[in-house]
Amino acid sequence: MRVKVLNKIYRMNNNEYKGLLGIASEQVPFGIYAIEKKGYAELMNLKCKSITQLKKYQRTYKAQGFKVYANKE
Repeated sequence: MRVKVLNKIYRMNNNEYKGLLGIASEQVPFGIYAIEKKGYAELMNLKCKSITQLKKYQRTYKAQGFKVYANKE
């Protein structure tokens, strides 16, 4: 799997990626922390101010074919 963190792309197996997702999840209490699509993932730190804003971002990325990882509380 290729994982983009900031401006660098790393190769890692699924177990390493899942561990990284757990860490990223802790860093973003309310917002999107990762998006994923067929062998490619991108870690994000997109913090939202409202549930409406979060849903808007989720719809945008899902329309592009990404699976969205987000925390709602």
